[in-house]
Amino acid sequence: MHPLYQWLLDCTSRAAPVERVLLGLNWTLAEVEGRQGFAFSPRQVPRTLPWAGTLRGQGSDALRRWLLSWDAAEAAVGLAVLNASLNADSPCAAAALPLDNPAPGHLKVFAHFRAQLEGRRVAVIGRYPGLDRLWDGLAYQCLERNPQDGDLPDSACEYLLPESDWVFITASSLANKSLPRLLELARHAQVVLMGPSLPWHADWQQFGVNYLAGVQVRDPEAVRQVVAEGGGTRLFAGPVQYAVAQLA
Repeated sequence: MHPLYQWLLDCTSRAAPVERVLLGLNWTLAEVEGRQGFAFSPRQVPRTLPWAGTLRGQGSDALRRWLLSWDAAEAAVGLAVLNASLNADSPCAAAALPLDNPAPGHLKVFAHFRAQLEGRRVAVIGRYPGLDRLWDGLAYQCLERNPQDGDLPDSACEYLLPESDWVFITASSLANKSLPRLLELARHAQVVLMGPSLPWHADWQQFGVNYLAGVQVRDPEAVRQVVAEGGGTRLFAGPVQYAVAQLA
């Protein structure tokens, strides 16, 4: 097990039973003792999941370890349960600065950092619709598993990240196990770890993370409805808000 994953699993000893798991089209939601945690849902899920209908009531300590699974659906559940166990009581999350700029969804994070990026070599892991317009005039490189026009394949990270000044990494890379290598490659850059999948913890700095950009839950019932109804960016239109924390 990579030390990063051992550290994450050791961050909380909560063993309370899991109250709810929703494996939505875009987000996976877990609830533990009324606390909610997210993970990005895998794009391809088997039609038959052997554990469907059995997760409620299982100990959160056992399901958190699913984060180590190479099965994408299991890893998403594990990450969501970890976040439900950890994030609601996190001093780091409580102290984070809510983002109230007018940009929608994930773009709030990129709008927040825009002024610091002029003249810098910037890499973004993953394609974010609307970012080209938001960052009009700013040179940056997108690395994408399924590249579109202008993107580089994610394998280019081996060459691009060591030369970057700023790197934005989605926290969903925790579930697919690519995060440790991405952080190693970006160790000389300012690193922003972002997304609803983010586990809020100040000790991310030991792995080279400089900023956390995650979400704070504002309306738990609306969160459940959006996730259950297949919502994507709709999650950010009231149910949750983005916030940013700079690590010492």
